[in-house]
Amino acid sequence: MNTPYKKPVKSARRRAREFVLQGLYEWLINDCQMRTLDEDLRETDGFAKSDVAHFDLLLYGIVREYSKLNLALAPCLDRAITELSPIERAALLIGAYELMYCADIPYRVVINEAVELTKTFGGPEGYKFVNGVLDKLAVALRVREATTKDKP
Repeated sequence: MNTPYKKPVKSARRRAREFVLQGLYEWLINDCQMRTLDEDLRETDGFAKSDVAHFDLLLYGIVREYSKLNLALAPCLDRAITELSPIERAALLIGAYELMYCADIPYRVVINEAVELTKTFGGPEGYKFVNGVLDKLAVALRVREATTKDKP
């Protein structure tokens, strides 16, 4: 008996990350005003199902800490951050921000979410790059958590 495939239900945080990725993409490409960008994203279908508090934390936190995030990512990259695709760049910024400022989110979840964003919105191999960069960053930022021998 065949059962129809059901898409997994996206969590409110996953939806928030997707909207942040879209916003960062627009911001990186067009250098648009954050207020206008924020208003446009909030009017997008499905936004009400997202974790709005996490959306605000990420979007505004990433823009505020943009230089610091770029500096943290730089040693983990094999090229300049400006040479990355805007999707990879946005996913890395989200991951870096969560690794640095959201200690309540396990590093594996942070990396997995960034990888899934890249798989959904990026090129076919971009997720591998994002995974590798954030693995390195996790070891640098969350030494104890990322290097514990008794990982589950």
